[in-house]
Amino acid sequence: MAVVNQYKFVGVENSTSGSALTPFGTNVPAVNETIIIKSILVTSAGTPVVTVTNNSITAIKSAQLTANTTTELLTQPLIVEGGKTFTVQSSTSDSFDVAISFLNIKKEVTT
Repeated sequence: MAVVNQYKFVGVENSTSGSALTPFGTNVPAVNETIIIKSILVTSAGTPVVTVTNNSITAIKSAQLTANTTTELLTQPLIVEGGKTFTVQSSTSDSFDVAISFLNIKKEVTT
């Protein structure tokens, strides 16, 4: 089994849904992956409260944003284990951007 480390970036631009966003998409990280999030930057046109959920556990609650200002939500890295769901949600439907820098550790089966 080989382990592949990939530094990546994912972003969601101009979401106005106000619903929970899954920046990594569905089924990511896969069971054979672990993601270590280094940075979560958020920007909003309004002043929403942001909630970050990792595997149905609230990791960041009530992060109040200032309009038109970019805010870093993390002070320490956050680990998302394979097969778990990661979401970022804004309390309003104002224009909302999320930018995530992370390390994806992927275990590949070699034959």
